[in-house]
Amino acid sequence: MTTSTVKAPAKSAYWAGVRDGAPFILMAGPFATLFGVIATDAGLTLAQAMGFTVLVIAGAAQFAAVQLMVENASIAFVLLAALAVNLRMAMYSASLVPYLGAAPLWKRALIAYLNFDQTYVMSISRYEARPEMSVPDRVSYFFGVATPIAPLWAVMTLVGILAGKAIPDAWALDFIMPIMFLAMVAPMLKSRAHLAAAGVSVLVALALTELPAGTGLLIAAGAAMLTGALVETWMERRGR
Repeated sequence: MTTSTVKAPAKSAYWAGVRDGAPFILMAGPFATLFGVIATDAGLTLAQAMGFTVLVIAGAAQFAAVQLMVENASIAFVLLAALAVNLRMAMYSASLVPYLGAAPLWKRALIAYLNFDQTYVMSISRYEARPEMSVPDRVSYFFGVATPIAPLWAVMTLVGILAGKAIPDAWALDFIMPIMFLAMVAPMLKSRAHLAAAGVSVLVALALTELPAGTGLLIAAGAAMLTGALVETWMERRGR
């Protein structure tokens, strides 16, 4: 009786995560397919493209890296651009530590591997809304969100690789990326600091579009964080 009582909440949290992660397959599927097509056009073999997508699981960084490969950029610059685009993952990891830091090492390693935009956004929202969740429940929820997304990412990348040029240009699958990020970010803009940070990041990113891939995004992210911190400090002082 005691064992089933302990395991039931974690199982429930897992399926809640699966339910919350499922809607993202509508965007992740076409996004992964598009990467498969672009990777093939860039000259990557099936093994290279699939290895890329399975090891990285970070769409924006994958697109940036492949684009630079097409432009014959140096390996160092390709890695730097991918790092710049994925720098937000370090921030994601830091904010998850208070909630998942007590989990066993192997689970934290798997969480690090599956820590992408969708798993982070849904999980951190859940943890903040339900602070009473135990660490096992939080871990189970995180894995639940990843379950419908991560396997689909690999499968649909393979579909894109195999389909290649058979997918018409008129489908314009590249529109999926901005819609997916808007769907994730919009619900999290809950305060003036959030809105100010989002606004500054958009303006700075648009102003720096001519910079090499990833550079403008990195500067925009830094400006957004600084803006958010300043507005948050200002609001706290004003509240006193």
